[in-house]
Amino acid sequence: IVFGDWSSDVCSSDLFFNGKLPDAIAQGKFSLNARLRYEFAEDDRFAKDSNAATLRTRFGFTTAPLYGFTAMLEGENIAVLGPEHNFNAAGSNGQGTRPPVADPPTTELNQAWLAYNYDNQVGAKIGRQRIALDNHRFIGDVGWRQNMQTFDAVSATFTPVKELDLYYGYLWEVNRVFGDVSGLPVANRDFDSDSHLLNISYAPFEYGRFVGYAYLLDLDLGAGATRFDNSCATYGGYFAGSAPVTDTLALGYRAEVAWQTDYADSALDYDALYYNFELSGNVKPFAFGVGYEVLSSGRNDSAPGRVGFKTPLATLHASNGWADMYLATPNAGLRDLYAYVQVTLPGQMPLRFVYHKLDADKGGADFGHEYDVVLSKKLGKHSSAMLKYSYYHGRDAAPPAIAAANVDAHKFWAQIEFNY
Repeated sequence: IVFGDWSSDVCSSDLFFNGKLPDAIAQGKFSLNARLRYEFAEDDRFAKDSNAATLRTRFGFTTAPLYGFTAMLEGENIAVLGPEHNFNAAGSNGQGTRPPVADPPTTELNQAWLAYNYDNQVGAKIGRQRIALDNHRFIGDVGWRQNMQTFDAVSATFTPVKELDLYYGYLWEVNRVFGDVSGLPVANRDFDSDSHLLNISYAPFEYGRFVGYAYLLDLDLGAGATRFDNSCATYGGYFAGSAPVTDTLALGYRAEVAWQTDYADSALDYDALYYNFELSGNVKPFAFGVGYEVLSSGRNDSAPGRVGFKTPLATLHASNGWADMYLATPNAGLRDLYAYVQVTLPGQMPLRFVYHKLDADKGGADFGHEYDVVLSKKLGKHSSAMLKYSYYHGRDAAPPAIAAANVDAHKFWAQIEFNY
């Protein structure tokens, strides 16, 4: 549609001498983000504690639109404040007696993309980019960590009518939160990828939308016996929305089901189910909710044993407890019965309590309980502060790769963030 004007305007000297390209740059926007965080981790599996003080700084620039095109460039630095041996930097710094904190020091290109948009109906983007679909449960940016997960990808969106949104993405590299740093164990390296993402959303009425998706993940760690084991194909969908019940009460709801199997070069041979049901409410200054999530366990037909439902590209911190004990689903699967209550304190300070009851999907093991609390406060237009605490109390079985039962873990965070 725009190409009729392309030969006469965009490719001519007018683009430069009449100031169109310089204007797009001059009218662009600089962005700055700085996040100072202290993280403490105590875990029964490790002889020592981790004390990580880190500063994340991002600086980017996005051009103004020019014939529907925009471009973005963003760099990122994660710096450790104080001795680096005070915490286990995702296994990269030889501190294996301390709990891992997935924020190794690094400097890297965070985003670099070129995008096109026509009339808010057709869009495309190519390059290193942030991708976060739905609630991040399967595809997310892991924004909780200091180094955001990004994707070297090409993506496209199409909105033929107001109620219908279609998304497709092809990923050839996954830049994970651990960064491209030396010393990382193989399991924490970036993924080479040949993956496809398809997401279709339809909202026929104001109280909810239907979403269907297919995520075909061909992921390669580049080495190790399990280099392809994160490759999986997931097909599913959900219905979610909210509706007013009274003048003061609104209810939210979500029902989701997905099926997964091995994919591409994976040596596994399994299939597993996922389902999640959630009901929430809001009566100012209170909010509350309850949910039940199951990542099932499937029999591995290529070797003895079972395989838990996989979510290798998810924003994992947002699910199954903030202590991050279940970043990988156990082979026996995982059942998570959770509830939360939130109250907004004077001074517009939300205080949220979250409880998780965690069990195996197969075998009846009691994985334990987790108790989480977070308090946040906006400090102005561009700044915010947060205090956060998580306590995991294990029972007769333990998280993945833990031999002993009755594992306890405590984590605490104090954070200040600036956004411009």
